Amino acid sequence: MPYTELLALCMIGAFFVMLLVGIPVAVCLGVTGFVFGYLGFGTGLFGLLPARVFGVVTNYTLLALPLFIFMGLMLEKSKIAEDLLEVIGLAMGGLRGGMALAIILVGVLMGAASGVVGATVVTLGLIALGPVVNRGYDRGIASGVICASGTLGQIIPPSLVLILLADIMGESVGTLFAAALVPGLILALIFIAYVLVLGIVTPDAVPAIPRRERDLVSGRALAGKLLGVVFPPIALIFLVLGSIIGGVAAPTEAASMGALGSIVLASFAGRLDYATMRDVVRSSFTASAMVFLILIFSQPFALAFRGLGGERLVQDAFMLVPGGLDGQILFLMLLIFVLGFFLEWIEISYIALPLFLPIFAQSGVDMAWIAILVAVNLQTSFLTPPFGWALFFLKGVAPAKVRTSDIYRGVVPFIGLQAAALALVYSFPSLALWLPEAIGW
Repeated sequence: MPYTELLALCMIGAFFVMLLVGIPVAVCLGVTGFVFGYLGFGTGLFGLLPARVFGVVTNYTLLALPLFIFMGLMLEKSKIAEDLLEVIGLAMGGLRGGMALAIILVGVLMGAASGVVGATVVTLGLIALGPVVNRGYDRGIASGVICASGTLGQIIPPSLVLILLADIMGESVGTLFAAALVPGLILALIFIAYVLVLGIVTPDAVPAIPRRERDLVSGRALAGKLLGVVFPPIALIFLVLGSIIGGVAAPTEAASMGALGSIVLASFAGRLDYATMRDVVRSSFTASAMVFLILIFSQPFALAFRGLGGERLVQDAFMLVPGGLDGQILFLMLLIFVLGFFLEWIEISYIALPLFLPIFAQSGVDMAWIAILVAVNLQTSFLTPPFGWALFFLKGVAPAKVRTSDIYRGVVPFIGLQAAALALVYSFPSLALWLPEAIGW
């Protein structure tokens, strides 16, 4: 094996060792990229680095990231999401598992509002976990529903994952948003079907809201609350997504409209004040800085790995996978699933995924379909222990009586449901491709 390719393998190993030690991922990327690139070629390898970093920080499409983050955090911190859960919960309360169904629907709306998984899981955990457990829900089921619903923002547009995958794979954001819409809704429907089945098979684990509690709110009052609380966020989401998918506005323009719309909704709800705005702006800057720091430091890593021949080494090994194109796609899905036990989605996206993309590009496969398969698969990385971030987020806000084992037990069925959704999208590519083709993307 040539010396440079050996260095490429050592660079990957060093990256994982530093990551497992607990060093931040951005630092791991930068240090391993610079050190092993220098060992292989000296300073000459990094002549293109300033242009690549400049390309990241001036990427107009990536400007949508902080704006969508701001939009979701404003809806969360102004407690609009809390109002949504209360109203939808009352509307669904007559069903066994009705509160769980309300959590899933709010997860869909919050995911469509921002795509920020941490904010959605924490919000649902704070406002829903204690009340549903106190109403007699099984602790594992309640925890699993909240974690899984919070991750729906990974696939339902405007997802941060889809924006970054569009950048990595050279696809338009509008195409991926359109391609992800149906699979994302199908996944939500699978979750809903699972809860309804639980209501039939194990009714005591997902009890309905008592009749006397539901009778405290009249039908007319409930209809008024549904109109006043649920309609405005849905209208904002449709305006944002519709303008992108319909080609009326660029993602950044639509994101700015969504951010402004979230401020208007918070103002009309009487929840907009200086403290809320300061908290939202600060949290948005923090989350955006983390994402962009990883994007910037991934450049020397990618440059060094490619220069050392690592990309060619991976492609040669990938060609040995049996089964042709189908075997290669399944191998990539398995690899992403396994990496999801240890790495975050952004690390997998910018480290593992680019190594395999040239193979698929040369085969002529539709890259939008591959992107949606990857996005659905990456969603499981938030649920798979030991490093599933949704599990950590929920444990941080869970009542003391909800144990870590309850959370782990609760997410297992939803990992299986996500695998079923992935199998559907793989078996029927038209689920992802018909909408982009119908609207001419």
